[in-house]
Amino acid sequence: MRAIVLDQIAGPLAVREVPEPVVPAGGVVIGVVATGLCRSDWHAWAGHDDIALPHVPGHEFAGIVLSVGQGVTKWQAGDRVTAPFVEGCGACEWCLGGNAQVCPQQQQPGFTHWGSFAEQVVIHAADTNLVAVPDGVSFEAAASLGCRFATAYRALTGRANVAAGEWVTVIGAGGVGLSTVMIAKALGAKVIALDRNTAALEVAASLGADHVVTADGSDIPGQVHALTGGSHVSIDAVGSEQTCADALLSLRRRGRHVQIGLLPPVEGHPRVPMARVIAWELDVFGSHGMAAADYPGMLALIKSGALEPQKLIERVIGLADAAEMLPRLDTANLAGMTMIDPTR
Repeated sequence: MRAIVLDQIAGPLAVREVPEPVVPAGGVVIGVVATGLCRSDWHAWAGHDDIALPHVPGHEFAGIVLSVGQGVTKWQAGDRVTAPFVEGCGACEWCLGGNAQVCPQQQQPGFTHWGSFAEQVVIHAADTNLVAVPDGVSFEAAASLGCRFATAYRALTGRANVAAGEWVTVIGAGGVGLSTVMIAKALGAKVIALDRNTAALEVAASLGADHVVTADGSDIPGQVHALTGGSHVSIDAVGSEQTCADALLSLRRRGRHVQIGLLPPVEGHPRVPMARVIAWELDVFGSHGMAAADYPGMLALIKSGALEPQKLIERVIGLADAAEMLPRLDTANLAGMTMIDPTR
């Protein structure tokens, strides 16, 4: 099969023919129809994750089950599926309690094993991790549900417990940030979106953001407080010391912050304004995707039309273009999501 292969950390990527995967016991092999290009993939390429070389990136996808391993009872060849980027083992107390996203034995396509920037990908513990894609949902839209859209949904509903009428500050209007804007508005919240990319802010405004602010190095928390009196909820959808601090300092007293963007250390551990967290009794949550067990509520909103992830897809490219784009993803000014068609 064709796949994007990384041979050295932060090195060039090449599209090559590689062996097709072998279906594992309890798992499935999926023919990838669509897979998303996400900033988390850039983190793996840059060496912020522990990956074994050579490596195939890619962690959010949708496709069709091609083969089923021994012990799988819920799935068969031909099923339309997606999966969370965290594969729970299916047997530990966290998986059995519906929290596979924090499974201690978790695997992740594109990180712990070869991922979905290929014509085929393996998912382990399929009965725990696969999610059926309804006929009315496109493969491109479903691919976003494995990471960015589902992560944003759970950050708002399962972690911050956003209520209608609350202010939500979203720092970063990439795939996660735009998903957060759409979902927050569907939940009845008021939204401020911030980004340095004006094109991305235009998309955020089209999705219903009440205010958009250009992150140009000026006083972001001050601007948010002037507009809202302090946000009830903040989301860092970028992942840097600056964006994390801006998000926390944008909150009102007793506000809730959800950290979605990965925070690679610059000098030791990332520096976070904990003095404000303590003095204002802020709640700080991590959000690490969403377990397959929590997908039905989100899929119901998509099926009803209340959520439309397909509106976030800006472009569909082939493997060769993706191999060129991935190393530049950290600095590229893209608006909306980029999806990959592995057959191109």
